[in-house]
Amino acid sequence: MSAQAASSNRETGRKLIAQNRKARHDYAILDTYECGVVLTGTEVKSLRLGRASLVDGFATIDDGQVYLRNVHIPEYDQASWTNHEPRRVRKLLLHRAEIQRLIGKTKESGLTLVPLALYFSDGKVKVELALARGKRSYDKRQDLARRDADREVRKAIGRRAKGMD
Repeated sequence: MSAQAASSNRETGRKLIAQNRKARHDYAILDTYECGVVLTGTEVKSLRLGRASLVDGFATIDDGQVYLRNVHIPEYDQASWTNHEPRRVRKLLLHRAEIQRLIGKTKESGLTLVPLALYFSDGKVKVELALARGKRSYDKRQDLARRDADREVRKAIGRRAKGMD
């Protein structure tokens, strides 16, 4: 098989596996990073089936390395004794400078690392990791009120454009 034929079989683009919608509601996102993930073969096969949950996931920095914790990737059904632990700790791959920046930022009060999305980028599994600050309940209420107000304004503009008002 030629190199060109082999490259045409490769995946290209971005294919979403799982998203953490609740994170955008519960946290104010300050910055995002794209990280590679160290996975076993059965984890990748399970992800190819689109099975993963980021709901309780978070990342920590231990000994200069970033680790993804509490992300659930279910066991692969066709695997034998080689199967993986569904909630095991997974190492994230970032540049040293990015890790140093994250260490400095997470030392600040109230900042945490939250996974926003898990996806395939050109056939490799990536995690969109956010540097976030937890929102208070009144911040969440303000966001909901602002969203409702924006929706009402858009409706009114749409009605006016159609000549209904």
